[in-house]
Amino acid sequence: MKKTVTYSLIAVAMMLMASPAAMAQKEDFNPVQTGVNSLNIAPDARGASMGDLGAATDPDANSQFWNPSKYAFAYSQGSVSLSYTPWLRKIVNDIFLANVAGYWKLGSQDNQALSASLRYFSLGEVTDNYPEGSGSAQTLNPYEMSFDLGYSRKLSEKFSMGVVFRYIYSDLGFSDSYAGDQNTGASAFSADISGYYTTYPIIGRNECQFSWGWNISNIGSKVSYNNGENPAFLPTTLRLGTSFMFPLADYHNLAISVDANKLLVPTRPREKDYDMSTTEGQREYNDALENWENMSPITGIFKSFSDAPGGFSEELKEISWSLGAEYSYNDQFFLRAGYYYENAMKGNRQYFGIGAGFAMNVVRLDAAYMLATAQTSPLDQTLRFTLTFDMDGLRDIFGKR
Repeated sequence: MKKTVTYSLIAVAMMLMASPAAMAQKEDFNPVQTGVNSLNIAPDARGASMGDLGAATDPDANSQFWNPSKYAFAYSQGSVSLSYTPWLRKIVNDIFLANVAGYWKLGSQDNQALSASLRYFSLGEVTDNYPEGSGSAQTLNPYEMSFDLGYSRKLSEKFSMGVVFRYIYSDLGFSDSYAGDQNTGASAFSADISGYYTTYPIIGRNECQFSWGWNISNIGSKVSYNNGENPAFLPTTLRLGTSFMFPLADYHNLAISVDANKLLVPTRPREKDYDMSTTEGQREYNDALENWENMSPITGIFKSFSDAPGGFSEELKEISWSLGAEYSYNDQFFLRAGYYYENAMKGNRQYFGIGAGFAMNVVRLDAAYMLATAQTSPLDQTLRFTLTFDMDGLRDIFGKR
């Protein structure tokens, strides 16, 4: 994508990521605004194909994003995955998300694990001509990236907890030599804390699996764009989920899962909620905006449960839902489907996910496809691919057991 752009184009691209139906033209449209929105894009094909869920599904290499405490219950000694997502392909053709994630079990009892992931979100290549008519142009390669390390441990036979520490870097600007403005990228640090519970009840004559999990991700500092003039909250997110797996027949299993997500970020004040025709109204708005900009992230987390202009009913609308199912045959062949719902007032991301996977001793390949149900959504027809390497399978091949 090479065209003349300004910062507004980048802002629009980030807005589309956070709320692809932001052009819904509704007066009550009021999404929660954050920085580094790419942190909330599902990186892997398995979770995406079930409607963007994974808080309580069986652990895999990509649990770092959904619920890192699941690693303590992983069946394999370790695995590594590579994921690729062409993003917003209905708008441009060179925006993408690349993700690498993996874990390794520790100790003779396999009750703890170390994990890590690296994600890179590219907004493509753009050029900017400034000032107008100068004949000079500079190339921009805006991007966002993060790197994190995690540790998880079983606290009992059925329950585990995990923590993750993350470094985040967002570079959406460029240096303006004409105005003497030297823009730099914005850095931030964050942490996740999570829990996972799983048990195997006997229903009838069948052994089933019931799990629930939670994850509070991206608890951390703000990111300060434009040399610190525009601070933004990280997309701190509370994710709650449950999953129930039951056998259909020998080698045939079906798991049904539900996730609920809420951004733990305070709502930015809007001019429309104040009487801007009066000096008093303007002062109240400016004070509210200044308080929002200066609010600490921890205070913002607690504030996020009670600050929506529409009261409790609007707070409920900030919760997005995912419902998905996964069919597996002999843990080798997988079919998946799911649905993601976000209220039209808070972003209107609504789409189906479908996908499939095939696993061998060493390699598993998963693919997902997104079908948006909201009109003119740039997320429609989004593809994801994930390739996972199992370390137990590799050791078997090379005779290292």
